[in-house]
Amino acid sequence: PALFMDNARKGSVVSRANSIGSTSASSVPNTDDEDSDYHQEPYKESYKDQRRRAHTRAEQKRRDAIKKGYDDLQAIVPTCQQQDFSIGSQKLSKAIVLQKTIDYIQFLHKEKKKQEEEVSTLRKDAMALKIMKVNYEQIVKAHQDNPNEGKDQVSDQVKFNVFQGIMDSLFQSFNASISVTSFQELSACVFRWIEEHCKPQTLQDIVIGVLHQLKSQLY
Repeated sequence: PALFMDNARKGSVVSRANSIGSTSASSVPNTDDEDSDYHQEPYKESYKDQRRRAHTRAEQKRRDAIKKGYDDLQAIVPTCQQQDFSIGSQKLSKAIVLQKTIDYIQFLHKEKKKQEEEVSTLRKDAMALKIMKVNYEQIVKAHQDNPNEGKDQVSDQVKFNVFQGIMDSLFQSFNASISVTSFQELSACVFRWIEEHCKPQTLQDIVIGVLHQLKSQLY
């Protein structure tokens, strides 16, 4: 009987403990669910923040690239580096930088076209010089083949002296008669000079005078 009573008391104690444990467990909130909700909500917020930060970085990168582009243009275009007194010492705006860049590009296009025309002219001159060179080589070869031919002809130096004398005489009258204060006055003076100093009789007198001065070289 004593053993039975002892076991009964132990069973009662265990039963009450289980009952209390069961009651306590039922009264305690589900911490696993709360922990899950607690961690899940910050994850959504951090994802939004992460996207916002990525967008901010991308936007800042785009703005930095645009700023660098304008800075490079301002450093490359010479007119952007010149002082503009209309805006003083203020920093050039993007609109001004773009306009100066456009103007500079148009200037470069004109310079390129001008240089291309000069190159074309030089090529024509080079071709003419080649033709003249070939002709002179043919003349020299012909002279070498017939050294006595043209022995009594006037030398090139004498021809040049005659030409120089005629041109010097004409230039003296031209320089004394022409005014260059304006293009209109220059044009009018040129026509008057041609009418007065380039008449056939006047040119004949000039040539005769030059030949008279150089007659010692001719004979």
